Amino acid sequence: MATQIDKEACREAYNQVRDDNTDTNWAAFKYEGSRIVPAGQGTDYEDFKQMCTDDSRLFGFARITTGDAMSKRAKFILITWIGENISGLQRAKISTDKTLVKDVCQSFAKEIMVSDPRELEEDYIRMELKKAGGANYDAQAE
Repeated sequence: MATQIDKEACREAYNQVRDDNTDTNWAAFKYEGSRIVPAGQGTDYEDFKQMCTDDSRLFGFARITTGDAMSKRAKFILITWIGENISGLQRAKISTDKTLVKDVCQSFAKEIMVSDPRELEEDYIRMELKKAGGANYDAQAE
């Protein structure tokens, strides 16, 4: 059965993260049968990380504040999480299903696919976003 996505509900969660007037800085999207639906959203990135278990596969969209001495800015990342206990068939399917999520989550600086919880650490994510962010003035003397 082909995977479907609840576009309206997922787009609402995505827009909450993108909105500068809310404190929401992450949203997760999970599988319910053959549908992708919002799994939660929040202000504490650690709450998102807790959802990424060995038995889960999900997508996350997060706002991370990055920058250097010259400027601070919000950057967005699309995370595909595949737990260690996910079957090969489900692993393969998530790659094609990601297209459905990217139809909703269209604006992000970086996209990553991870199975290692260490790659979910906020410092690691921030470093990946910094690499994707262009000019870095941290090395200059203030």
